[in-house]
Amino acid sequence: MVYTITLITGCNSSHAQEQSISEEKIVNGDNYRELQNQGKLRTYYFYTPKSYNPDRPMPLVLVFHGDNSSGRLISNITRFNELADREGFLVVYPDGIDQKWSLRGNAKGKVDDVLFVSALIDRLQQQINIDSHKIYATGFSRGGILTQALACKLSNKIAGFASVAGSLPVRLKPNCQPQTPISILMINGTNDRDVLYEGDDRTQRGALVSISDMVYFWRSHDRCTSSNQSPQFSEDKVKSFVYRGCNDNSEVLQLAVVNGGHFWPGGVSSDEALNKFNAKVGLNATETIWKFFQGHNLP
Repeated sequence: MVYTITLITGCNSSHAQEQSISEEKIVNGDNYRELQNQGKLRTYYFYTPKSYNPDRPMPLVLVFHGDNSSGRLISNITRFNELADREGFLVVYPDGIDQKWSLRGNAKGKVDDVLFVSALIDRLQQQINIDSHKIYATGFSRGGILTQALACKLSNKIAGFASVAGSLPVRLKPNCQPQTPISILMINGTNDRDVLYEGDDRTQRGALVSISDMVYFWRSHDRCTSSNQSPQFSEDKVKSFVYRGCNDNSEVLQLAVVNGGHFWPGGVSSDEALNKFNAKVGLNATETIWKFFQGHNLP
């Protein structure tokens, strides 16, 4: 059975892209699993590529949806499953409680989704043959913000991070002190109206730092000594900044989509304006993220 979501929204809506496509319900439930954590029953959508061999470990990519979405929807947008079949890696799409992510628990009963992700990785490693040196995390919007939090707190389990249309929360930044260097890719639209390129008023609830502050934070943490603008993309469409010479061969990469809004570049959408913009930009975030991940392993 296929349910079609008919809401059509513009590029700058916080979850426009994730609500403008069809959601397929798997009737046999084989691809959906559950995990009890912090007193809550959590769900996640899991994809095993056709090339999976239980006798051979495979990389794992965790993909986090934005607010008011689901693991299944973000899988349809990003098409990581198709890439997983071509390249040979596992993909898991966790679901946030009430379609949202929480970065820390509190007295009101909210869970800490960083702890949930850590427990989920442990569970998956018990159930399937995962290469523990090649576990990666990426996310869109609030899922990208969660990815930044994971970089702060789970560098012992995750080898590379990629946030799309996300940034680092102001309140998290002072407590973000990973014990190891972090390899991270950040993709942001310069005209994003939800995650502002120039950052938020730091006094507002849930404020995010500016994209330049986020990049500076990670390159400083990694003690990167060199930087250059990559010619990989047309500068009038995507500005690409690479920071290398970092500790332990870590790397910081920023892609700024010129005039881009709140979206997953190259993702699936029924919004024709967004499809035209994607075609003009020529950036496939899913393939770019996987290429970045391939260059980074845990020791």
